[in-house]
Amino acid sequence: MAEGAAASAKTVAEPLGVALIIGAWNYPLLLTLSPLVACIGAGNAAVIKPSEMSPATASLLAELLPKYLDPKAFHVENGAVPETTALLAEKFDKIFFTGSAKVGKIVMTAAANNLTPVTLELGGQSPVIVDKSADLKLAALRIAFAKFANAGQTCVAPNHLFVHKDVAEQFTEILKTTIQNFYGDDPQKSQDYGRIVDERNFSRLTSLMKGTNIAYGGNSDKNNLYIAPTLLTNTDLTAPVMQEEIFGPILPIIKVGDVSEAFNHVASHDRPLAAYVFAQDKDVIKKAEEITAGAVCINNALIHLGVHDLPFGGVGESGFGQYHGKAGFDAFSHQKPILKSGGIEPGLHYPPHKNGLRKAILKRFGLL
Repeated sequence: MAEGAAASAKTVAEPLGVALIIGAWNYPLLLTLSPLVACIGAGNAAVIKPSEMSPATASLLAELLPKYLDPKAFHVENGAVPETTALLAEKFDKIFFTGSAKVGKIVMTAAANNLTPVTLELGGQSPVIVDKSADLKLAALRIAFAKFANAGQTCVAPNHLFVHKDVAEQFTEILKTTIQNFYGDDPQKSQDYGRIVDERNFSRLTSLMKGTNIAYGGNSDKNNLYIAPTLLTNTDLTAPVMQEEIFGPILPIIKVGDVSEAFNHVASHDRPLAAYVFAQDKDVIKKAEEITAGAVCINNALIHLGVHDLPFGGVGESGFGQYHGKAGFDAFSHQKPILKSGGIEPGLHYPPHKNGLRKAILKRFGLL
């Protein structure tokens, strides 16, 4: 600021302080360390709580992080519900949680007691819309990868698929062939196909398939926590499998007479973490861009996570707050305004106010 100037202003990114990072089990390294990197980059300390549902990774983090980070500033706390509850009772300057909406509500309720800012990375029923103008082989390739990677246990995995009736049967057959090309005739023997995290989720997923029309897959092995890549056709929108985030290798397929039906369904339900639309028709693509979701991918699925400059996060029921790249730095920072005044003092705002100035102020704010 030059000497004698009236004032200058700027903002400074300031660390929030000590953060609590609660990781997730489905990608236990990535979804714990990625927010931690943003936290460190913004200058904070942290308590790291890995998911107890991935105990091997949790133990490894507890062993390795103290070797590479100052344990006075970064502490790993392992445990289950009691330990997490105890942590949430403490006062932190930021809480970053990745997980289900059900647990997210518990985290947010606890944070409210201390007015702690929260980033919630949740999930939801991420829909896919396949228009009759889509490149069906390419769409099948990209949807099958996004859905069945990690056995469907991905927060932005396609949850269900709307496909135009004119191409529904053809597309379903292409999907079957694509799955076979990925994992062979017996996916249980494939080294590229995953398993369900535990028996509770295995039972939840197999129960969702009861009473459905299984067009492909459907077989399972509880001892191996294996559920085959599964396609459901003629799915009833009121069926249990359509009432929750599936988070597994089951893909319901719903025929629509017009893609507007699919867009209307998406608009009338909770806002998802991601929405995917496959089409070549420019009008359909334009409508896709208007979907309210954490992210929209056109003619692809899942890979938007790999674009580091894109912020990642939900909206509404799928969470709030974003990270990745600069958005991660911002999530763990306070943008502090700083104003410095100089020696010039116009004095117009001090009383007593002259009538002319009073009238000008009133007129400026529409009060005269």
